[in-house]
Amino acid sequence: MLRFALLFGVVFICASAFAANVERINKLSKLNAKVKKDKTGKFPKNFEFGGATAAFQIEGAWDTDGKGPSIWDTAIQQNPGLIIDGSNATVAADSYNFYEDDIKAVKSVGMDFYRLSISWPRILPTGDVSVVNELGIIYYNKVIDKIIEYGMKPTVTMYHYDLPQRLQSYNGIANAIFVRYFEQYANLLFQRFGDRVKTWITFNEPYEFCLNGYGRATRAPLVGASGTGEYLCAHHVLLAHASVYHLYKTRYQPTQKGKLGITLNSPFYYSKTNDSAGDRALHFQLGWFANPLFGPQGGYPDVMVKQIRENSEREGRGWSRLPEFSPELLNFTRGASDFLGLNYYTARIAEILPDPIGVSPSWDRDTLLNFTVSPDWKRAQSIWLYSVPEGVGNILRWIKKEYNNPEVIITENGWSDAGGLNDEGRIEYLRTHLTEILKVVVNEECNLTGYTVWSVIDNFEWTRGYSERFGLFAVNFTSPRKERTPKLSTKFMREVIETRTIPSNFEF
Repeated sequence: MLRFALLFGVVFICASAFAANVERINKLSKLNAKVKKDKTGKFPKNFEFGGATAAFQIEGAWDTDGKGPSIWDTAIQQNPGLIIDGSNATVAADSYNFYEDDIKAVKSVGMDFYRLSISWPRILPTGDVSVVNELGIIYYNKVIDKIIEYGMKPTVTMYHYDLPQRLQSYNGIANAIFVRYFEQYANLLFQRFGDRVKTWITFNEPYEFCLNGYGRATRAPLVGASGTGEYLCAHHVLLAHASVYHLYKTRYQPTQKGKLGITLNSPFYYSKTNDSAGDRALHFQLGWFANPLFGPQGGYPDVMVKQIRENSEREGRGWSRLPEFSPELLNFTRGASDFLGLNYYTARIAEILPDPIGVSPSWDRDTLLNFTVSPDWKRAQSIWLYSVPEGVGNILRWIKKEYNNPEVIITENGWSDAGGLNDEGRIEYLRTHLTEILKVVVNEECNLTGYTVWSVIDNFEWTRGYSERFGLFAVNFTSPRKERTPKLSTKFMREVIETRTIPSNFEF
């Protein structure tokens, strides 16, 4: 039996201050990205395009047909000020009833696959297999069958932030028992849906829900165990992922013939000066989860291990706040993923500080970094999202170099605005990012096999509610029918997929 050490601590993080050197920033792309001269090319025939959604953000029906509450249901109900526009996801786009509209939307753009997530509490209301909600199973069977009926492939994410509330009563992902609960849940998914689902993603963006849910307490489940909670959460996510990977490989893959990976998110980090700040930041975010699975030696990045151990000693602790991998667990996790799912949206500029900032202890303080943006970068409706297309090429090159060119699928990439059908800003974002992606695929042989737009439809954007719209299709949230209407960007994406090229003369 696997054994894990648990650490505890509760503090609140304050936000980091940002400063920029404008003259250096303007030169960053050239200093950090050495792109080969572009040459005419097309996306390979086997390169696949898809659209993504997530259960909590679109389904609604939060307590319908036996579904149990999730940590987001509870967080919103108990903290109404958590959502900036005072909204909630109890109905959302009502995809529980109108899921075929979403599937038709994806198909109308010509996409090869539809990335969806399964709501854990919809099929296991209490989190474990002692209570299986067959109505939830029936719902997802209908969705998966309909995707296939429309000639597309279902890509299924097991966990997209919506942990059953009952499991949070046991400290959720910070508790080592989570590994066993997640393995039970995944086993049920393989049994019920694995004959048709050939691409599985265990977790979506563990950096986000571990750091912000268990460390900073800005998102569900609002734990706030800064400096310890995020590292416990991450460790158990990695062990749970590896456990499910080995389960699938030994019991299901020989007959079901699918593949299983994890989705990680990260900006590309540029160095403010010619130092190692950008690389350090990439290791502290992307490498935190990628290195144990894809790194040649496995385990956490050396820079994290060293820094957090030193900080823990200065804090008078008897051991590091960063959990350790035993030799057994090191081998158990290393190589335990068929592909790396990458959510890329934006970039940041990293600067190593002479003195750490942020509350002690915290991930922010452990990094010894400060982050800022260039004034030249165009900002989306989302306050965190800036258009930096060169960054997607750079992060793919970094992954290729660090992890020996594993298979990568871009599982999310997209642009937010305030709404409207004439979404020229989204088209420009997609055009410039796909141009960079085509460069690395054609010219540099990065092992990138797919690209996914976030998102298919406008949806509930977590703490931002409905104030930001990412969809290729607009949703009429005030109508009972929740009609989906294509935006101009659907025409652009359809042309990309049909021609396998980036339109140079696309007409708005």
